Amino acid sequence: PPMIHLITSDTDKYFNFLNEDPVRPAIPTLTRIGINRDIFVLRDENGDAKAITCVSYQDFIPATEQELFALNNEPDVAVFYTIWSYAPGAGRTLIFNAVSHIKENKPEIKRFVTLSPQTQMARRFHLKNGAIIFRENDETVNYEYVS
Repeated sequence: PPMIHLITSDTDKYFNFLNEDPVRPAIPTLTRIGINRDIFVLRDENGDAKAITCVSYQDFIPATEQELFALNNEPDVAVFYTIWSYAPGAGRTLIFNAVSHIKENKPEIKRFVTLSPQTQMARRFHLKNGAIIFRENDETVNYEYVS
């Protein structure tokens, strides 16, 4: 079965994969680590990375990249702001495994949304995987996974 790995520091063996982010290459890799932030890696039995997603925990639903890293004390929203995959179907598996992990480990998180680019690829991916369109912003779209 696929395994979830959390990147928690810049010494993590998967950390350099963050330089390959095709969705949000402008976000510095070190900005992605810290309080109210998680990076999930889906890996196979050999330890090979199959997909990566970055999450910011907020108390609101951000509309811009700049709002992703607001600091707040009581986040209740998980914001998935990038995902990329090295194998077919791995992105879908990672999203669902990450949501399960967050539900088990952060019960205060009540909503699961994305800050996605306005692309057909993102739209197809999220709608196919059961999300709804929560809000269309000037440069982004928020999809919400409702369970």
